[in-house]
Amino acid sequence: MNVSFNLDRFYWTLAHDAPDAVIYADANGLIRFWNSAAVRVFGFSESQALGQSLDIIIPANLRARHWTGYAEALRTGRTRYGAGELLAVPALRKDGARISVEFTILPIRGDNGDVLGMAAILRDVTTRFTERLFRLSCGLVRDRGCRAERRWRAQSDPRFDTLALGT
Repeated sequence: MNVSFNLDRFYWTLAHDAPDAVIYADANGLIRFWNSAAVRVFGFSESQALGQSLDIIIPANLRARHWTGYAEALRTGRTRYGAGELLAVPALRKDGARISVEFTILPIRGDNGDVLGMAAILRDVTTRFTERLFRLSCGLVRDRGCRAERRWRAQSDPRFDTLALGT
């Protein structure tokens, strides 16, 4: 069986249809690529996001720190978040809701080696982060039953039967 492999089609499909958000911003921090998962995670359509500053997804209180790190990564072409280390931060959705995301960053270089911008692969981890906070709060109040966590689980996921959980 002779099956041809189209590498360009593979790249396109990987970037556009990945289950994690893939975003590319140029050296000015303007969004130039926004995949379908980014639409799901952040709520902005592709046409709403393209050409906009990354500020649309960065909480106001974190912007100065973000842009300092972004400028340094552009200048040096290095980031520790591209070598398998995850960056975990709050982010903003179109509706103003704060979510928790984890992501890696990859500098994109031109033919001459200069950094043209940054690509990021992001995952919404809000549910996991919230569950971890509940577990921590249960430990802090030493309530082994942790009624708050059971109530939250029952409200956020109908599969949890509050009677079975003993609330």
